[in-house]
Amino acid sequence: MDARLIELETRLAFQEENIQSLNQSVGHQQQIIDSLQQEIEDMRQRLQALSPSPLEGHTDEPPPPHY
Repeated sequence: MDARLIELETRLAFQEENIQSLNQSVGHQQQIIDSLQQEIEDMRQRLQALSPSPLEGHTDEPPPPHY
């Protein structure tokens, strides 16, 4: 009986250690995801702030005379 109890306690200790390690990994990954989401949002805002392209809006121009 004592051997079984020691085995169970040992397994529990390893499981707790693994869970703690996994929680740290998930926390680190979440920080990376948050950082990447912020970078995407920053880029989206920068793209929206850009002035329109000088090539855009020239569809009203008539074609050159050689057409």
